[in-house]
Amino acid sequence: MSADLVEPTDNFTPPAPKTRSDDELDMTPMVDVTFLLLIFFMVTAAFALQKVLKIPPVADDEEVSAQPVDDIEKDSILIAIDADNVFWITAPLWDEQQKAQSSLDMRAKVRDARQGKGGTPGPAKLIIRAHEEAVYEKLVDSIDAGAAAGVNDVSVSILEDYEF
Repeated sequence: MSADLVEPTDNFTPPAPKTRSDDELDMTPMVDVTFLLLIFFMVTAAFALQKVLKIPPVADDEEVSAQPVDDIEKDSILIAIDADNVFWITAPLWDEQQKAQSSLDMRAKVRDARQGKGGTPGPAKLIIRAHEEAVYEKLVDSIDAGAAAGVNDVSVSILEDYEF
């Protein structure tokens, strides 16, 4: 017999299987659940469409047209947001200011003002004046309402002391 060959013995016993200690935790099911949750949330997530206002580029050498504020306000829809986050809408369509407590009411009034009377479209210019203590969300709602109504020209100003 050569020295390289090993004869099998009858008393061979396989090694004992590894036993888990009570301190170890099997992570496989937890990883599986994590991936399932990740896939669930990715599939069911509602993707909101981003609304974009197109702002035309302005060259530095262009002059700003000087027009009296009263003339601008006559030909535009004016949304004022007071310190209590109440909307006040003025338009050439109405004789006096309209009050809107909610964003939905404000959207409806802006849409009505933009549609105008008798088939003639209303002003395509929107001026938003917000009190400095107004919530930013109300300002964004006003801009969105103008974009939804088809307003082309939007101007925004934040005022410290504004009489509504």
